[in-house]
Amino acid sequence: MAHHDLLTVKQMYEADQHAVDQGVPSLDLMEHAGQACVDEILGRVEPCPTLVLCGPGNNGGDGFVIARLLVDAGWPVTLGLLGGREALVGDAAAMAAKWQGGCVSLSPNLITDDVGLIVDCLFGAGLARPVEGSLATLVEAVNASAANIVAVDVPSGIDGDTGAVRGTAVEADFTVTFFRAKPGHLLYPGRAHCGDVRVRDIGIPDSAVRTVGAKGAHNAPGLWLHQFPLPDAEGHKYTRGHLLVRSGGMTKTGAARMAAMAGLRAGAGLVTVAGPPSAQMVLANHLTAIMIDCERDADGSDGSDGNEGGDGAGGFAPLLADTRRNAVVVGPANGVNDRTRAATLAACAAPAALVLDADALTCFQDDPETLFTALKARTSPAILTPHEGEFARLFVEGETRFERAMAAAVQAGAVVVLKGPDTIIASPDWRFAINDNAGPELGTAGSGDVLAGLIGGLLAQGMAPYEAACTGVWLHGEAGRVWGLGLIAEDLPDLIATVIESLVYGGEAGFNHRAISAEMSDSGPIG
Repeated sequence: MAHHDLLTVKQMYEADQHAVDQGVPSLDLMEHAGQACVDEILGRVEPCPTLVLCGPGNNGGDGFVIARLLVDAGWPVTLGLLGGREALVGDAAAMAAKWQGGCVSLSPNLITDDVGLIVDCLFGAGLARPVEGSLATLVEAVNASAANIVAVDVPSGIDGDTGAVRGTAVEADFTVTFFRAKPGHLLYPGRAHCGDVRVRDIGIPDSAVRTVGAKGAHNAPGLWLHQFPLPDAEGHKYTRGHLLVRSGGMTKTGAARMAAMAGLRAGAGLVTVAGPPSAQMVLANHLTAIMIDCERDADGSDGSDGNEGGDGAGGFAPLLADTRRNAVVVGPANGVNDRTRAATLAACAAPAALVLDADALTCFQDDPETLFTALKARTSPAILTPHEGEFARLFVEGETRFERAMAAAVQAGAVVVLKGPDTIIASPDWRFAINDNAGPELGTAGSGDVLAGLIGGLLAQGMAPYEAACTGVWLHGEAGRVWGLGLIAEDLPDLIATVIESLVYGGEAGFNHRAISAEMSDSGPIG
């Protein structure tokens, strides 16, 4: 089983209990966790004076195991404990009893220049309150030190479910967690505090994932590659779907053209860009394999009144009547006006799978419920792809991006792709995926338009909406990573073809479609 699952903090506790119910002693789990951390430390850090910081719970129990095993390996270890040994209970108390060294009270004075490694076992993922007061001073001293810092489970001060900083948080060089990663390992700001994350097996059976009802995933090919629409030897362009992309007027065709090209590169058999009469010559001058269609106002005008793009219901709806056009993208540079609003509602009423982006969302900023009602009335897939600004115009605020994305998917009755460095793909059935391969090079004009078209092209080929969104987001991020600095949005469609080739057929930096189970090892990193 590829380890793309993400477990919430509560689900991880339940997974531990599942292992115990299956006959794995809880002390063995703690011992294995400590050994996994020591293995990672020995593989990364030369022997040096080490400070292990232990809290009063099971995370501190892991610290006692780590301290003991490092001493056995010949390392000089100081163990700092929050509170006294007499306050420890359960497995933490049992592991403390096996520790033959002393315990000192936690203090910033423990962090001297000769300490080469600090092991953070203070709180773990289940922290219930902000780190403040003297503990905050300690964490600040840890972060200011020149020592290597390893966090056990999650850096202390990071919410394991949301990645939020509670007060202040340890900034680790690397983090070792167990069985499965948590959302907070991938969501900012938590991701920045974790450093390199290693997920280690400690003896919890894989059946725990099903038992706890895990809904989350790290967005990686193992999640969706088995559904990727490969060309059929007996197929042809008409069996690979027909994507329709709505364009803006004469001076606003670029976004739709990039979206259309991305949909074609994603594998759609046919792609059409539909724009108002004023856009036709521009579109014809730039497009070759992509077809062109025209939407007109009900009065036959060409949009020269400045409100370009057809009258929406009258201009765009007839283009959706051909059901062979089985996927549609509306929004990129369409204009924030009544025509785009009407075209969006026409697309919502059509049977084609739907991607709404940019202006198609902003048009409803004063009346989001109208859009949500139209989306919930659909029986075909719908995906919204807002960036933070567009998202804030439609949806209620929440404490964290993660919570807002999940609530938005339910509110809209559609898959929501909340774009960012930690893009969240949220489904109304409470499934979610977090993406981590997108770099800052994607922060360029038109990048989001390419993503909308890419997802649209996958929908046209019959991918389910959640999987299509996850696939599109990952391919988009990987294309940016392949190019790196200097990327512009026009580069992305061609790069997508390169990434798909490498992904499906393997290669120097690719995956093998026939061996996706090898994508992640039992003790591999999140990435």
